Amino acid sequence: MDDQPTPDPTMTRIIEAVQLGHSGSPGQARELLTALWDEIGPTGDALHRCTLAHHLADLQDTTEAELRWDERALAAVTDLTDDRAQQYHHALQVQGFLPSLHLNLADVHRRLRNTTVAGAHLATARSLAEQLPADQYGDLVRAGVQHVEQALAAGSTARLDSHPSVAG
Repeated sequence: MDDQPTPDPTMTRIIEAVQLGHSGSPGQARELLTALWDEIGPTGDALHRCTLAHHLADLQDTTEAELRWDERALAAVTDLTDDRAQQYHHALQVQGFLPSLHLNLADVHRRLRNTTVAGAHLATARSLAEQLPADQYGDLVRAGVQHVEQALAAGSTARLDSHPSVAG
């Protein structure tokens, strides 16, 4: 089976904007993704909404704005089906999205000093991450769980070096 995603113009635009952000133009990436969100709308394709919101969260200037986008990503994934995800790429499963989404929410709540909520999302992320395969994505999420867990235990509210806006 071909390992390449099925062409999807909206996913291509999302990926291009994310790459722009990683190459040093986060403001421009944020503008492109925000405009694309306006096109998709809050009831548009769930894969597009989840992917866009997940990445747009990392481009926000404030932790509060990041939280709103992380919450949108988690809300969108509840509308996403494996069938829809696999129309884009045969290997995608909704269950695989959840550890990262909960990890991001754990981290943003930690930075906002919402330690109880952070701990709940972290526990969910940890449990779900255990089910991920031993591959690059699974290893990345499990390492993220450890970093957020350590920061939460230390009472840190600093953005972690492993955060996409710092590491990217």
